[in-house]
Amino acid sequence: MRGLNHFNALEFWDAHEAWEELWLAAQSDLDQFLQGLIQVAAAYHHLKRGTFSGGVRLFDAGLGRLASFDARTCGIDRGDVERAAREHRQWAAERIARGEMAARLAPDAYPKIHVVGKIILPVAPW
Repeated sequence: MRGLNHFNALEFWDAHEAWEELWLAAQSDLDQFLQGLIQVAAAYHHLKRGTFSGGVRLFDAGLGRLASFDARTCGIDRGDVERAAREHRQWAAERIARGEMAARLAPDAYPKIHVVGKIILPVAPW
C-alpha cells in the first residue's frame, strides 16, 4: 500500500522507491507490472520537475510494460492512470516541441490509482 499511498499523494519518487523494493523481490511476471508502475511514477516525477523528455521516455516504457496486464491487476484499477499518462505524455511532448519548459501540470491534473476489492500482493506488503 505504501507505493499506492505515495502515488496518490503526488509523492512520485517515494512511490517509485516503494514499488522498487517489491520489484526486486518479485518472482513472477508481475515484476513487469511493478516495473511499469515504477516507470509511470518516475515519469510523473519528471513532469513535476520539468524534465519533460525523461517523462515522455518513461511514460512510453511504463505504458508499454503495463499493456500486457488487465487494467485491474493485483486488486488495483489503474485505468484512470493509464488514460491520464497517455494524455500527459502528449502534453509533455508538446511542451518540448514548443520550448515551454517552465509549464507544469496543476496538482488536480495528476491521476489516482484506485483499489478495487482486496489487494493481491506479489511479494511483501506494498
